[in-house]
Amino acid sequence: MKTLKEIQLQLKESKKLILLLKSITGFILFGLLSVVLLFSLVYFEVFGKLPNKEELTSVINEEASLIYSSDEVIIGKIFAKNRTNIKLAQIPNHLKEALIATEDKRFYSHNGYDGQSYARVFFRSLLLRDASGGGGSTLTQQLIKNLYGRQYHGFLSMPINKIKELIIASRIEKVYSKDEILLLYLNSVPFGENVFGVESAANRFFNKSVKELKIEESAVLVGMLKANTYYNPRLHPENAKKRRNTVLQLMNNEAYVSNDVTDSLQKLPIALSYHNLDINATARYFTYQVKKKAEELIKTINETSKSDYNLETDGLKIHTTLNYDIQKIAEKAAKEQLINKQKQLDKELASNRLKNRWLQKQQFTEKDKQKRTIQLFDWDSTKTITGNKIDSLWYYDKMLNASVLVTNPKNGAVISWIGGNNFNTLPFDMVLSHRQIASAFKPFLYATALENGISPCDYFENEEKTYPKYDNWKPQNADYSSTPDKKVALWYALIQSMNIPSVNLYFKLKKEWLIDTCEKLLFPEITDDAPSIALGTLDLSLFEATRAYGTFANNGEMNDLYMISKVTDKKGNIIYESEAQKLERVFTEESTKTLTSILQEAVEQGTGASIRNRYKIKSPLASKTGTAQNYTNAWFMAYTPNIVLGTWVGTSKNDIHFNSGNGSGSSLALPIVANILKEIENNPELKKKYLTSFKISEEISSSIDCPPYREKGIKGFFNRLFGKKKEEN
Repeated sequence: MKTLKEIQLQLKESKKLILLLKSITGFILFGLLSVVLLFSLVYFEVFGKLPNKEELTSVINEEASLIYSSDEVIIGKIFAKNRTNIKLAQIPNHLKEALIATEDKRFYSHNGYDGQSYARVFFRSLLLRDASGGGGSTLTQQLIKNLYGRQYHGFLSMPINKIKELIIASRIEKVYSKDEILLLYLNSVPFGENVFGVESAANRFFNKSVKELKIEESAVLVGMLKANTYYNPRLHPENAKKRRNTVLQLMNNEAYVSNDVTDSLQKLPIALSYHNLDINATARYFTYQVKKKAEELIKTINETSKSDYNLETDGLKIHTTLNYDIQKIAEKAAKEQLINKQKQLDKELASNRLKNRWLQKQQFTEKDKQKRTIQLFDWDSTKTITGNKIDSLWYYDKMLNASVLVTNPKNGAVISWIGGNNFNTLPFDMVLSHRQIASAFKPFLYATALENGISPCDYFENEEKTYPKYDNWKPQNADYSSTPDKKVALWYALIQSMNIPSVNLYFKLKKEWLIDTCEKLLFPEITDDAPSIALGTLDLSLFEATRAYGTFANNGEMNDLYMISKVTDKKGNIIYESEAQKLERVFTEESTKTLTSILQEAVEQGTGASIRNRYKIKSPLASKTGTAQNYTNAWFMAYTPNIVLGTWVGTSKNDIHFNSGNGSGSSLALPIVANILKEIENNPELKKKYLTSFKISEEISSSIDCPPYREKGIKGFFNRLFGKKKEEN
C-alpha cells in the first residue's frame, strides 16, 4: 500500500504532466493557428501578389540571344541571364532520371508539394537537428524559386517564401503537365558562372548540346545543383566527381541504371571540355561590335513596327557575315607573328636606352613603386609576376598589338575582325583606332592622278629637294636613294613606294582633287595643305583603310562595311534582313583597273614581293605596304576581286617601336596576311570563293609596259628616239 505522502507526490507529478501536456497542446495549437493564419495572409496576398492561372500559363523563361557566324557557328551570346531554351524532345531520358532520382524521386506522384518530404524535414532536420535530412522542396517548388525568386520579409522570410512556393507550385501543377514542368525547370535552373538552363551548362562544361550528353555527364550537371561553385567540375574536379558518383548511386537506387553500369561509370574521370565564350571565344572584338549594332537595330525595329523585342531576354538569333574558318586562321596568323616579333623587339629594347627615356616621361608615385603580385596577359595563359605598377605599364606599352580586318568588297560583308590581342585584358579595338597610314595611303593619291589624266608611264623627278615653304622639309626615299639623272615612271614609283616622286606627283595635282577623293572615301577631314599628306601622314583606322581598298577591288565602287546579315526571333521568323547597298562611285573602272595592274606588280617585283618569294602565294593579288616614320606603325593591304585583307601592327603608343627594318610593313604586317592567304589557298572551298582572278584587259595591262626609269637631258632624248625600248632597273 502506498503511503499518503507517496500518493500526494504522485498527484503532484500528474498535475505537472497534465500542465506540461496542456502547454504542449497549447503550443501546438498556437503553432497550427499561426501557420494557418500565416498561410491565409500569404494566400490572400498580404505579403505580395501571387501569379494567377493566366499568368502562369504565359510563363516564358528569359533566353539569351545567340550570335552566329555565316557558317552557323555560335560565336557569342547577349543576355541578362545566360540561358538557351530547349524542347522536351531534346532532353535525354538519363538526364531526367538523374534529376528526379537526386532532387525529387516522387515528382510524378505529388501535386507540387511533397508531404513526406515536409515530415522528414520537420522531424529530422528541425527536431533532431540532422543536416542529412535534406530539403523539402519539390522540383516544382524549386522551379517557382527560379522563376520568381524570393523576397525579404524580416524574420518571417523563410516561412513566407516557402508558403508562396507551395501555393504557386500547386497552381502550376494544374496548368502544366509534369514533363512541361520538368522542361521549365531544366531551362531555368542556375549552374553558376552566370549560366542558366541545362543547354547552356552542357555547352559550357562539355562543349556540346544537351541531347548529346552521356549518362555520366548528365550526373555531373545534376550534381552541381546542390552547390554550383563547390561542385563546379572546372574549379573543384574532385568534389564534382564525388558528387557525380552520388548521383549515379541515387539513379541506381531507383533502378534507372544497373549495378554494373553504375560501377563502371563511377570509375571514369570527368572528361571536361570547358567552353566559355566570355573567356576564350573567337571573335570577341567582333561580337562586341555586333552587340552594339544589334541594339541599334532592335531599337529601330521596335519603333517602326510597334514591337517589343528585348535583345537580352527574347532568344533572338543574330546571323553575321563573319566566316568562322577565316577568323580562326587570322587569329592564329596574328598570334604567331606577334609572338615571334615580340622577341625581336624585346631584344632591340634591351640593347638601347629607350626604357630609361620612357621612365623619364612617366610620373609615378611611391605607391606605384611598391611590389605586389600582378597578373598580365600572355599568349598561352595568364602570366603572374612579382612587380609594381611601373613593371605592368612597361609590359603593356612595349607589347606589340595587331588588328586584322578581312572583307568582301562586292557587298561590304566583314569576313574576319581582330581588334587586338585579347578582348578581356585589352578591350580597346585597334580596328577602329586611328594611326598614321604611311605609304598605304599612296594608292589613293595615285588613283586620283589616274582619274585626272596622268598616265602610269608619266615620269617624275626622283632627286632630293628642300621645300623652304614647308619649314625646309626634305623628303627622302625609304632607302635614302635618289636618281638625279633619271626620272621614274609613275607605276614604278608606286610599286617601290618611293617618297620623292610621290611628293612631286602631289604638287602636280590640284589639292581639291585629292580632298574630293578623301571625302568620297569617308576619310577624316584634311585640314592643312602640307605635302607630307602624299606620304601618308593622315591618321586612318584599319576599318576606313580596308573599306577604301575595297573600292579598288570592286572596280571603283565603295560599299560600306556591315556585320549583321539577318535577325530572327526564337521561332525563326525574320525580323531584319540586310539589303543590298547603294554603291558609291569613287573612281572610274578604267582608273581602278589600271591601279590594280600596278599593285599587282608590287606583289611581283615591289614592296610586297615576299608574298611570292618567301611565302609562295600563287593566287592573283594586288597589295601595298605601309611603314610610318620611325617604324611606329606597320601596315599591309592586299586584295582580289572577292576579298580585301588589311592588317596593322604596332605598340599602343608611338614612343616605343623598332629602330630597324624589323618594324617595316613588309616585315611586321605582311606575314600575317601571307599566312592567312596560305591557309585559304590550302582550302579548296575558300580558295574558289575568295582568291579569284582579276579581269583586266590587255589594253590596260599594257598601259604600264614602259621602262621604270628615263634618263634626263640630251642623252635621254636620243635613247628614247633611237635606243632601248625598255630600260633596266
